Amino acid sequence: MIRTAPFALAAALVLGTALPAMAQDAEAGRRVYNQCRACHTIDAGGRNGVGPNLHGVVGRKAGAVEGFRYSASLKEKAEGGLAWSEENLRAYVANPKAVIPAGSMSYPGLKNEQQLNDLIAFLKANG
Repeated sequence: MIRTAPFALAAALVLGTALPAMAQDAEAGRRVYNQCRACHTIDAGGRNGVGPNLHGVVGRKAGAVEGFRYSASLKEKAEGGLAWSEENLRAYVANPKAVIPAGSMSYPGLKNEQQLNDLIAFLKANG
């Protein structure tokens, strides 16, 4: 019996075709963002809530939103150069305590890879 699944994966990688689970969908990300709305706003010039405004967060230096009181742990990471690259933001949203162990974000983390991709696409579209 020939196993075709590994060959299909290899062909997709060689041909440069994206696997469906890796696609980013900003509109689907808007729905994922609804989980964030309890603490964050995303409108340009919007207010801070329990968490800082997220407009333009992708690529922004951590701890940079004026008027928001960040935890000492986040301030320390920001002073060390932490910026919200897609990679850092993805790690933080997936497991905030792994990135900033003594941080104040109480969100347990987003484990679904597709939802993470979509949320990142939505955040990029709002910045």
